[in-house]
Amino acid sequence: MLLTLGLVLLLILLVTKKGGGKLVPNAWQSVVELIYDFVLNLVNEQIGGPSANVKQKFFPCILVTFTFLLFCNLQGMIPFSFTVTSHFLITLALSFSLFIGITIVGFQRHGLHFFSFLLPAGVPLPLAPFLVLLELISHCFRALSSGIRLFANMMAGHSLVKILSGFAWTMLFMNNIFYFIGDLGPLFIVLALTGLELGVAILQAYVFTILICIYLNDAINLH
Repeated sequence: MLLTLGLVLLLILLVTKKGGGKLVPNAWQSVVELIYDFVLNLVNEQIGGPSANVKQKFFPCILVTFTFLLFCNLQGMIPFSFTVTSHFLITLALSFSLFIGITIVGFQRHGLHFFSFLLPAGVPLPLAPFLVLLELISHCFRALSSGIRLFANMMAGHSLVKILSGFAWTMLFMNNIFYFIGDLGPLFIVLALTGLELGVAILQAYVFTILICIYLNDAINLH
């Protein structure tokens, strides 16, 4: 995690070392601007209602979250490296801390009226206790679902690539021409899965971030 943060800070430092970016961006500056614009558009699209000034308060947190997860996931694709997001305690701690922060934001904006999300308008009184319980469980489960989704996708993909890579490596070094020829199939599958895992690494960082934006929107607008 420290290595990931170091890489992120190094990338930002390369872009802003002279007090700002270049008028004609180089490759590194283009990457940073792409991430910045992508997250900014995500915040503007998913968080409705508040003015731009209110949205900008949440933008730094969401930008850091997306960038950190993106670098963690991509760093895990390097051979002999370590995938931080494939460990449940890491993803659970991240999702729980963000969930607590979003809940605090909801109370700061609405006070005790924040509890109104537990009971939609127009619900018959006899059904109210059941709906309150269901809404409360659903709301609290958000803290688990984001972390579980990220952990499960990263862990499953990496485990599959590791198993097939070990199988292909064993077949390559068997002293038999048929094993060597038969190894080409698993080898191509491993290459294809590696490309798929790169896409999953980017997609899971996006999914986690967009869920945080949706939860923030619900806390701010009580949808």
